[in-house]
Amino acid sequence: MDIVVTGRHIQVSDRFRAHLDDRLAKVVQVAPKVARVDVVVTHERAARASESVELTCRHHGSVVRAESANEDKYVALDQAVERLVERLRRANGKRRSAVRSSRIEVAPHAAPHASEPAQPGPDPAVAEGAASGPFGAVGDSPIEVREKVHPSDPMTLAEAVNRMELVGHDFYLFNDLDTGRASVVYRRRGWSYGVIHLDPMPGGDHTG
Repeated sequence: MDIVVTGRHIQVSDRFRAHLDDRLAKVVQVAPKVARVDVVVTHERAARASESVELTCRHHGSVVRAESANEDKYVALDQAVERLVERLRRANGKRRSAVRSSRIEVAPHAAPHASEPAQPGPDPAVAEGAASGPFGAVGDSPIEVREKVHPSDPMTLAEAVNRMELVGHDFYLFNDLDTGRASVVYRRRGWSYGVIHLDPMPGGDHTG
């Protein structure tokens, strides 16, 4: 398995790379077909948990990602590896019952809410292969908007739930294969999920 390491605002030492090789051996045990793991180690000067480690790999065509932040980058690595291994195990024995229609709540007017705080890292609104657009302020306000566009083949609700679990996000944007509508599936409690479908108004009337 190839391990590709990138350091952001930090020089990754040989000692840390050796620790990486040792810890990521767990990935091979759980998912022997994973050919590559991308590792991003980031040092944030102003952050309290200043050392973060993000791990990304592909498993049966899906992106699996995990990350952690801590004052000690070795602790952050250990936590990220445990999360990645757990998601790979879940992918191997995924619970198909979790996406039965009886456990999916269709909420066309409800705002998604997470049962737990979102993990820091890539924008969860676009889960895989995103291409970033301009990053700047809105007008004269301090609010910043980051635009991302990514290709999205239509998929079933079951596939969207599975991909959301693999990347560890609380919601996942997708094109619904069955309805043809832009949709968001989101985590509620435990193995309970909700889904929001967008239904464009006839004639493009967006007034409310």
